[in-house]
Amino acid sequence: MTQDARRHAPATERNREPILVLLREVLPPAGLVLEVASGRGEHGVYFASALPDLQWQPSDPDPDARASIAAWRAEGATANLLEPLALDAAAPDWPVDRADAVVCINMIHISPWASTEGLMAGAGRLLSSDQPLVLYGPYRRKGHPTAPSNEAFDEDLKRRDPRWGLRWLEDVEAVADTNGLVLERVVEMPANNLTVVFRKR
Repeated sequence: MTQDARRHAPATERNREPILVLLREVLPPAGLVLEVASGRGEHGVYFASALPDLQWQPSDPDPDARASIAAWRAEGATANLLEPLALDAAAPDWPVDRADAVVCINMIHISPWASTEGLMAGAGRLLSSDQPLVLYGPYRRKGHPTAPSNEAFDEDLKRRDPRWGLRWLEDVEAVADTNGLVLERVVEMPANNLTVVFRKR
């Protein structure tokens, strides 16, 4: 894999450190972390390097994204960053049968609702009691005004695909609950994003 396959997202460098601070608090000290919808792979190589006692399993349904992840992996030489898996969150079967934590960054608003339902079902199957599912991204919340920048982002997403858009956190919580996942904490993050932590009952 050549370096040319690596893809970049400027937002990653801005948000990866605040996300890492939360991951250090909520992830287990060791074990396997499944990252769903890893995208370009920049988060995975950064987090794996910073959390050497965890095995970091990236995944994505897009072959180009997996090629980018593999290229970042080859460049980073991070032993605990595993080869990317082809995984569609909406699929009923995933190519992994257990994990000690699941992380999903910036997927829920850029995918059909079926992907969120599949993510919760998959995390519910894989995780054992008290293990975390960690989400990051923009959401709508009852009783909290939506930032103008997020409103514009939501409109842009829906123009690109009417199945996309910012989700109500309460709706995400409801589908999590049906899969045995309990909301533990919601943390305000830079640029009007949230980190949302669920735990398996």
